[in-house]
Amino acid sequence: MVPFSFCSVDLLALGEGGLFHAPTASLLFADLHLEKASSYARRGQMLPPYDSIETLRRVLALVERTGAEAVYCLGDSFHDRRGSERLADEALGLLALLTARTRWTWIVGNHDHAIADPLGGHIVAEAELAGLVLRHEADRHDPRPEISGHYHPRYMVTLRGRRVSRPCFVVGATKLILPSFGVLTGGMDAADPVILGTVGVGARALIAVRERLLGFPLAA
Repeated sequence: MVPFSFCSVDLLALGEGGLFHAPTASLLFADLHLEKASSYARRGQMLPPYDSIETLRRVLALVERTGAEAVYCLGDSFHDRRGSERLADEALGLLALLTARTRWTWIVGNHDHAIADPLGGHIVAEAELAGLVLRHEADRHDPRPEISGHYHPRYMVTLRGRRVSRPCFVVGATKLILPSFGVLTGGMDAADPVILGTVGVGARALIAVRERLLGFPLAA
């Protein structure tokens, strides 16, 4: 976990792609996309059906490691509105354990906006933590400090003729976008004009590596 400050709020960046707010013992994740594999399988594209189990194991490991008492999922936690109905027994057990152990909040996203029964926790459109607005998709017109997901940002660079990409946080003056946490999710170039236009001038990609937070200025 690497400490950094965003809009005067002290946070810890996790190498796995989440955030931890120590004063409230809160973990933040974005874009779990549970049951993405089963969603693809219904359309004829077969993927190993273990994405939800592996993603929830990663969440549980971080809850245990940090001692988190609250968890905020910043939208698109399920790949579609029927995703919760397709969870395997092991995934259901992990989710039941997590939502019983923590104060669990589901923030709705564009994929799971119609979710009605997320199997524990409570559902909100937005939340607030230490003066920071938590939502799924950044609102470029809202001047308040904000943490969001949605774009699955990845820092991309060409090294020795090879294209390399890593999930990253994207931060600006008042916007902080988390990478996707789901094991089957792809990503968008952090320097994409859509992301830069949302975050604003001075956008940087941040990657937590061991005990360091590497920062890279972004330009379209």
